[in-house]
Amino acid sequence: MIRLHHLLIAAVLGLGGLGAQAQAGAAAGAAAAEYRLGAGDVVRVVVYQNPDLTLETRVSETGVISYPLLGNVRIGGLGVSAAEKLIADGLRNGNYVKQPQVTLVLLQVKGNQASVLGQVNRPGRFPIETADMRVTDLLANAGGVASTGGDQLVLTGMRDGKPLRLEIDLPSVFAANSDRAASDVLIQNGDVLWVDRAPIVYIYGEVQRPGPMRLERGMTLMQVLAAGGGLTQRGTERGIRVHRKSADGKVQVMQPAMDDGVKDGDVVYVKESLF
Repeated sequence: MIRLHHLLIAAVLGLGGLGAQAQAGAAAGAAAAEYRLGAGDVVRVVVYQNPDLTLETRVSETGVISYPLLGNVRIGGLGVSAAEKLIADGLRNGNYVKQPQVTLVLLQVKGNQASVLGQVNRPGRFPIETADMRVTDLLANAGGVASTGGDQLVLTGMRDGKPLRLEIDLPSVFAANSDRAASDVLIQNGDVLWVDRAPIVYIYGEVQRPGPMRLERGMTLMQVLAAGGGLTQRGTERGIRVHRKSADGKVQVMQPAMDDGVKDGDVVYVKESLF
């Protein structure tokens, strides 16, 4: 019984140690995900019971603010809590305030931004307000993909001093067995997300609804004709031709089967039956 009691105590202590490790890991993760102040950010610094030390200012291009009594304080690149501690330590070490309680509020985000261009509903520059912003978060800020937009995204930027160009297949980000962390990458300052237009196929001739149409993934010739309302009474399947531009710019004329796939830019022509 005594041995069992000791084993139970050890188990409880072990779980407590694991809980402490988990809490420490969560705290470290939260600290890593904290927003980093950057040039252009507007901040307000408040010191409890010291209204004369309240300051509202913009972070300079060099990451510095000019603070009363302390002079230039470099907070660029720091998280909010680290910037608060830096100012508090300066006030305490300079014997200006005995126990300073410093609060820094981020009023306007300008230092860390990313751009979204192309076929989105609200293209433009958007602030990176959290360090864990991902491609889908940035795309949501831009209002999502427009009706003319496709599934292919291109992310450009810098990582570790080297240029980054990453092609992202948007549907695969949400696929059941996808590694979302690998495809839905973290956004960093200066990144540009490009949303390409949707692929288009053109259909004309003896069809009910001729004109351009969105080419869905894996679409066959039969599906294209169905999307065009089908053939007219004068149309014939034997008169269907697909005009496709090759890599050298020359146009090839083909007579594909109905279950053959079509490609972006294809022109489907349905001839009139002679009988």
